[in-house]
Amino acid sequence: MESYDVVIVGAGLAGLQSARILAGHGLQVALVDRKPSLDVAVHTTGIFVRQSLEDFAIPSAHLGPAIRHVSIYSPAARRLDLESSQDEFRIGRMGPLYERLLKDCRAAGADWLPGTGFVGCEEEGSSTRVRLRIAGQSRSVTTRFLIGADGTNSRVARRLRLSENRRWIVGLEEVYEGRASGGPPRLHCFFDRRVAPGYIAWIADDGDTVHVGVGGYPQRFQPALALDRFRSTAREVVDLSGALIERRAGRIPVGGILPRLANSRGLLLGDAAGAVSPLTAGGLDPCLRLAELAATAAFRFLSSGDVAELAAYDGRRLRKRYRARRMLRAIYDLAGSNVLLEAGCAALRTGPGRRLAERIFFGRGAFDGATELRSRVPLRDLRPGPT
Repeated sequence: MESYDVVIVGAGLAGLQSARILAGHGLQVALVDRKPSLDVAVHTTGIFVRQSLEDFAIPSAHLGPAIRHVSIYSPAARRLDLESSQDEFRIGRMGPLYERLLKDCRAAGADWLPGTGFVGCEEEGSSTRVRLRIAGQSRSVTTRFLIGADGTNSRVARRLRLSENRRWIVGLEEVYEGRASGGPPRLHCFFDRRVAPGYIAWIADDGDTVHVGVGGYPQRFQPALALDRFRSTAREVVDLSGALIERRAGRIPVGGILPRLANSRGLLLGDAAGAVSPLTAGGLDPCLRLAELAATAAFRFLSSGDVAELAAYDGRRLRKRYRARRMLRAIYDLAGSNVLLEAGCAALRTGPGRRLAERIFFGRGAFDGATELRSRVPLRDLRPGPT
C-alpha cells in the first residue's frame, strides 16, 4: 500500500495551490480528483479580483482582458454604472489554468490521480487509510494528513468530523464566444427575485468570452428555467451570437468560513471550508489565501508533530473577517420581494449608496491587511515554470 505525507481530495484552485506548496517543501503529496481531466466540467465563472491579481502572479496567458466597469440593474431595469480607475477583474480561462497549475504541482513532485473518487477513510494508528475508487477498482493509500478540497458537499468533511456547509446557492451559466461590442469589458449584475432569488443574474463580458448566468437558493427556483428566461434579457445587453462554448453549474456556499476547519487528521479548503464571500459569493481570492495559510499550518504540523500549529487555521477566528458581509447577506435575504430590492437599488444610486457599491465591487475585501494570512512559505508565485 502506498503511503503519503498528504492526500488532497479535489484539484480545483484550492487543492492545486496547497499541493504545489506542500510538494515544493519536499512532502510526498497525492492529488486526487474524480475528473479524468481538469479542463472539463468547470464549476466556476473564474472571476479574479484585483487583490488576487496584485498578490498572486497568476499566468496572464490564462486570463482575459481587464474589466473596470460594472453595471447594476434593479428589478425594473434601472441601471447604475460604476467605473474604477484600476483593473478590477479578469476572467480566468479556468481549464487551461488548472492544467498549468497541475503541471507545476507535478514538477514539484506531487503524484496525480485523475479519475479517482474518494470513498472514505479510517484511522490506522497515527495515519489515515484513504479508500479510493479508480475505473471501478478499489484502491487504498495511507497518509499522515488528509485535505478536503472536494467542494461544498464535502465527503472529507463528514469523514473527518469537521464542519459542513449548511447554506448554499446554486449557479448555472453559459459561456459564449465574445463578439465586438464597441464598449469596454463590463460586469453586469441584475437584481431580480424572479430569476435569481437570493443572489443575482449576471453577464461577464470581457470581449473574448461572455458568461451569462443565474444563481439562487435551490428551493426557490429552477435554474434551467430561470436561465432560459434571463437569456432573453441578456440578449438586449450583449451580443450572444457567438458559439456556445460550455455550460457550467455548481453549488456555492454562502454561510461564510466554517468554524471547525482542521484537526490532527486533516483540514478543509476552498468551497469545502466555506471560503466564499457570503455576500458576493466570490471565492477565488479567499480560496488562494486560505489554501496558502492551510498549507503553511499543515507543513508546520507535519514537521513538528505539534497540533498547536493548526491553530493558525482556526475557522472561528477567520470567520470574524466576514462578519459585515454575513450581516449584509442576512439583510439581502430579508428583502424577499422585488419591491424591496427596487428600493435598495434606488438607495445605491444616492451618494452614500454609490460609495457602498464601489466599496463592495472595488474594495480590497475581507482579508485586506490580514497578516495572519501572509504565509511564511515562500511559494506565492503562480507563474509557470519552464516548459
